Amino acid sequence: MANSSSSSISISNVQLQHITHITDYNSQIPKHTNPLDENQFFRTFPGFFLTPADIVLRHNVLDLSGTFPSPNPPLAYHRAGPRSQIFFNPTAVRAAIVTCGGLCPGMNTVIRELVVGLWKLYGVREIFGIKAGYRGFYSYDPVPLNPKMVDDWHKRGGTVLETSRGGFDLQKIINAIQNHGFNQLYIIGGDGTMRGAVEIFEELKLRKLYISVVGIPKTVDNDVGIIDRSFGFQTAVEMAQQAISAAHVEAESAVNGIGLVKLMGRSTGHIALHATLSSRDVDCCLIPEIDFYLEGKGGLFEFLEDRLKETGHAVLVVAEGAGQDIIPRTESQKAEKDESGNPIFLDVGGWLNSELKNWWSRDHPNKLFTIKYIDPTYMIRAVPANATDNSYCTLLAHSAIHGVMAGYTGFVCGPINGNYAYIPVDEVAKAKNKVDTRDHKWSWVRSISNQPDFIRS
Repeated sequence: MANSSSSSISISNVQLQHITHITDYNSQIPKHTNPLDENQFFRTFPGFFLTPADIVLRHNVLDLSGTFPSPNPPLAYHRAGPRSQIFFNPTAVRAAIVTCGGLCPGMNTVIRELVVGLWKLYGVREIFGIKAGYRGFYSYDPVPLNPKMVDDWHKRGGTVLETSRGGFDLQKIINAIQNHGFNQLYIIGGDGTMRGAVEIFEELKLRKLYISVVGIPKTVDNDVGIIDRSFGFQTAVEMAQQAISAAHVEAESAVNGIGLVKLMGRSTGHIALHATLSSRDVDCCLIPEIDFYLEGKGGLFEFLEDRLKETGHAVLVVAEGAGQDIIPRTESQKAEKDESGNPIFLDVGGWLNSELKNWWSRDHPNKLFTIKYIDPTYMIRAVPANATDNSYCTLLAHSAIHGVMAGYTGFVCGPINGNYAYIPVDEVAKAKNKVDTRDHKWSWVRSISNQPDFIRS
């Protein structure tokens, strides 16, 4: 937003979030001229290289009436992009790239663009992939990567490097990083992965090691806070629409037909919400941020019965994290955790499928009824990224590279109000992006579907 040639910034009316620089704890690190200055494909015009005075505001919509007070002073972050001076000699860089957690469209694109960007923008020749998530640092040999090897990875779903949950052992990871001589770490993953990145960053800083860490937030659910959206989210919504369309066809082709679609969304309902808004075929959208109930006035069964009488069919979309508090659990199920320490979710789609059948056979034993249950979870998260997400992944990767080469560490890159910024990784690890059910989008969902608000009278 602002551009200055000074090496420091002092803006009294803006709270600029501090990003750690490796010189904060190692002042002897030498500077180098950014090789982009000599790159034949770039014209480094005045303003091409960013300075500490280039910032991105966290909030760009203000209420001047004072009814809803805005943050004062307003929060701001360093803008992402190349700097004129870098703090790594490209010939001495040994970069490591790791993917953790579940699959998400675009993971391979991010890996590809990190490799190609490091190689072609900065001349880095030692780039390695870490297999199978965090445990791969100490369990497998690093995989050498180059542009030729990764050339078509953006056309594939999943992650060629392989991934896993859990396996986070800080001391083993740090020892492996030092043994392999890595001095740049590119960590791709969700909130749990970012919490691990915080620990790695803090330990490296404590030891005053000349190693930069950057997190690239990945979650198909779009539940990472602060940034505008996660990569892969738009692809997921696009694929979810296909499942909803199939459910709609099945439902309207049957007598008293219901199409039930379960979509991803453990703690947030963004995919379900946006797919509902995009498709216009959904009669009821259930998300984790809204409690619902089945029986009685204002309940789901009453709503569906009225809808079947009116149109003869209905489409119901449910996010996987919805209704977890009303699904019966055994004592052992209550205590179950996955490898990342997250509670094991029960299958809300399968449970609703069964409950709907029981309800109809109980209340309408002599009437036809058809329910088609579609769970496209693995189909959605395993597909390649669409064009929009591929472009986004490229910008994320290049933003991460520019920040690391400039000497920043312990940060995450991502868009804020459409501008790419560097955000302290601990902020991102703690932030959540819930659906705001007081927002216009949720009101829009309810106006499209006329679904109940599930508030008991």
